[in-house]
Amino acid sequence: MGDDAQGTSTGAADGGHGTHRGPAGERHDPVRGRAKGTAPAALSVLDLVNVGVGQSARDALRASVEMARTAERRGFTRHWVAEHHSMPGVASSSPAVILSHLAAHTDRIRLGSGGVMLPNHAPLVVAEQFGTLEALAPGRIDLGLGRAPGTDGATAAALRRTDRLREGADEFPQQLAELIRFLDDSFPDGHRYARIHAVPGPVQGGDTGRPSVWLLGSSGFSAQLAGSLGLPFSFAHHFSSANTLPALDLYREHFRPSAVLDEPYAAIGVAALAAEDEKEARRQTLTGALSMLRLRTGRAGLMPTPEEAEAYEFSAAEREFVDSWSGNVVHGTPDAVREGLDALTRRTGADELMITANVHAPEARVRSVSLIADAYGMPHED
Repeated sequence: MGDDAQGTSTGAADGGHGTHRGPAGERHDPVRGRAKGTAPAALSVLDLVNVGVGQSARDALRASVEMARTAERRGFTRHWVAEHHSMPGVASSSPAVILSHLAAHTDRIRLGSGGVMLPNHAPLVVAEQFGTLEALAPGRIDLGLGRAPGTDGATAAALRRTDRLREGADEFPQQLAELIRFLDDSFPDGHRYARIHAVPGPVQGGDTGRPSVWLLGSSGFSAQLAGSLGLPFSFAHHFSSANTLPALDLYREHFRPSAVLDEPYAAIGVAALAAEDEKEARRQTLTGALSMLRLRTGRAGLMPTPEEAEAYEFSAAEREFVDSWSGNVVHGTPDAVREGLDALTRRTGADELMITANVHAPEARVRSVSLIADAYGMPHED
């Protein structure tokens, strides 16, 4: 991986610090979540800030705040937002901006990117953005990194000002190494960036800490890299379920202890929606399936309403896709969702479940978080 990539291991270890002190001086592990109630693993939220028909981006962002507040009250570990571009049904093109807003409306829950698509950005810019977030919400920021564009090829070219998109993904280990050097202010003497400092950051002194760095993936590449660097790993089970077990096996097989982690820590993204009524859970889940079908066939738009999804005339091939997609969503009554999440945790050995619900109704997404918490007897936290 080259000298800079080798430096990633050192940078990650030196910058991990193992724990952070919270507002009251208590020490918090910046990586490991804690299962609450009878949950089989730590529970968190992955939020795409969906925009549905009849809604606006403002509505979606307001719902994201309510989601984060609800997750915080019910003992969820973290709330992440994901970088996507040129998708009408998603309002999360700027994770750092959204996270700053969420930080102003929450107190304890960890906030992070699930993820920032590193090839779209200069590592220094990412270090500055997330250093700023860490200064605003010390000890609460996660920097999840991916190497996909988070969009189609034409939009990726517009973002990166180049048509050499494959090159950006191939350079991911070097970009990661550079980013961590900037976060830790640890370029060696003689390096061309040795006199450049990401601010806010260590050069300014004080107990600044730094974001917890995660690698994200939907295949084996980032799994293996995260393991070799001793970093936490989050796998996109919600849209790449066939690769989940092989990727987690790769991560665990290649894991090397670091100052960040002494043993592997794996989260998986899980599409899940709980509702009081099973029929309503199916109706809402169908909106997400139709939205994904349109995205995959070049017809991306706002998240359709349940009425539109129910009235849509699916071809045989489309119905096969929708049934397959919906089959990977854990949905139904709270008890049914609990059973599904329990079974998935047993099958994967995941340390954390990042629950996402890409459906039309924002109130359904927020309500689902509360119902899942109730199903596990998770306490209400003021």
